[in-house]
Amino acid sequence: MQHTTLFPRFQQFPALAAETAVSSPSLAAAGLPRWDLSALYVSMDDPALTRDLAEAEKNAKAFAARYQGKLAGLSGAALAAAIADNEAIDEILGKAGSYTSLLFAANSSDPAISRFSQSINERLTDISGDLLFFTLEINRIDDAALDEKLKDPALAHWAPFLRDTRLFRPHQLSDDVEKVLLEKSVTGAQSWCRLFDETIAALRVTLDGQSVTVGEALNRLSDTDRSVRERAGKAVGAVFADNIRLFALITNTLAKDKAVTDGLRHFARPTSSRNLSNMVEDEVVDALVSAVRADYPRLAHRYYSLKAQWMGLDKLEHWDRNAPLPGTEDRKIPWDEAKQIVQKAYTDFDPRMGKVINTFLTNPWIDVPPAPGKSPGAFAHPTVPSAHPFILLNYHGRTRDVMTLAHELGHGVHQVLAAKQGYFLSNTPLTLAETASVFGEMLTFQSLLDAEQDPARKRTLLAGKVEDMLNTVVRQIAFYEFETRVHDARKQGELLPEQIGAIWQQVQTESLGPAFNFTPDYDVFWAYIPHFIHSPFYVYAYAFGDCLVNALYGVYSDGAPGFADKYIAMLEAGGTLRHKELLAPFGLDASDPQFWRKGLDVISGFIDQLEQV
Repeated sequence: MQHTTLFPRFQQFPALAAETAVSSPSLAAAGLPRWDLSALYVSMDDPALTRDLAEAEKNAKAFAARYQGKLAGLSGAALAAAIADNEAIDEILGKAGSYTSLLFAANSSDPAISRFSQSINERLTDISGDLLFFTLEINRIDDAALDEKLKDPALAHWAPFLRDTRLFRPHQLSDDVEKVLLEKSVTGAQSWCRLFDETIAALRVTLDGQSVTVGEALNRLSDTDRSVRERAGKAVGAVFADNIRLFALITNTLAKDKAVTDGLRHFARPTSSRNLSNMVEDEVVDALVSAVRADYPRLAHRYYSLKAQWMGLDKLEHWDRNAPLPGTEDRKIPWDEAKQIVQKAYTDFDPRMGKVINTFLTNPWIDVPPAPGKSPGAFAHPTVPSAHPFILLNYHGRTRDVMTLAHELGHGVHQVLAAKQGYFLSNTPLTLAETASVFGEMLTFQSLLDAEQDPARKRTLLAGKVEDMLNTVVRQIAFYEFETRVHDARKQGELLPEQIGAIWQQVQTESLGPAFNFTPDYDVFWAYIPHFIHSPFYVYAYAFGDCLVNALYGVYSDGAPGFADKYIAMLEAGGTLRHKELLAPFGLDASDPQFWRKGLDVISGFIDQLEQV
């Protein structure tokens, strides 16, 4: 969720949706597995949940009584013990928060679940109020005094936690203001996020005489029949247009809310707080964005011109962007086959990775089928080290869905391997959190490509990979540009839906190029993307991860000795190391301007191959 506090005490992990989402609910009856959340709690009225929250509340109050106002005077060992105590309480809050987030993601249209989710969030926020002082006081400890405390081995273990906490020192407010921001978050930004989720879940699109979810309608934008895609695109646009004032209100309100908080904290620009939480410098993100924007013509413009030629069209419409290529075999891949494909790809890379993947695939940790009220897209939620991660999918049986499974399992492997660091130190910045997922996708893609003997099918696989990479890199940077321009424009006053639509049209035209004819009904398609609501400026992390993995995969393909061991060690490090330290063993440096060019060259090379077909 979007937080207004500088130090959120627990995290919610919304379903950060892909471009296409929920398909026919009938798949839910086809025997596809659903997750079992009992590793967290058995039900909403589980007595264990009541006990945990009561224990967390009692321990939080005792913690505040024991330590508030006293941290600066603690020895290194005593401060280490305090951090450990704080982590134990936070993990209880994280467990409860994870359960309610996952329950809501699986069925956000159930009013009982919505009420439960809001109640738990309010309870967690209340308990967090007693803990808020902790990181604020840590940041008031003098540098020299903290350096002296860190000589104690017990506190040295927590050095990464202290390093990352103290990054926010220049943006910290008084204790009273921080507490107000925390307590108001449940009736502020979080409420607007909830309104967005419930609105999207409740919307219905009329297609061919049937009432379907927005997700199912969006899924038809990948249909082989162009007339189906056109009807779906126009119908979705009409529904969004009917509700665009509400979506514009949500967007305006959250942008203003963020601007107020950023102003109080003296962040230089709207993206700065995200970059700081990602432990990446503004300049590194700027270099990535500049490199991708400069390559729009070499990548997206060039590919979609090819696609228009292959489809026999002078211009593509927006509903043609994810269209299958002519002659593409629309083969459905059964769930069991998808599992085998991904299992093999990871195991061939390293049996240790395959073993972790097998744990996910043989336990009820994945919610597979589309279902009414289920969040669109896919995600992997780490929950807490004392439990295990969970994965949400909307599996349709396409090659792209197999790639999504590989992607989310990459997250899952990362989360399992990093769990040994504990609740505070296992959390990985978003920029690096996408590394394992995109690397897993690349392993699976190469495994499929190497096994394919049919030249036409190879071209289809290659084109699909290029489109996925363009969606991950070019489209996500365009999303980032859209957010940047919306937030900048909002500083001048509330934006009309037409103004937001104009910005959307502008960035889509710039990024996707002259092969497209963007009709006015496309102006409202910004409305359904949850990243903009839940996690402002999240989206560049996808491009960061994809380009980083392209460079990383190049090192692997060149046969670098000990690569698998170094890679697993990188994942096991969790949040203890920064991107420079993690990439150094591979001879890579994300601060080097040429680094991003290497990643983009991989995409361009794939397009080169397609041009020769």
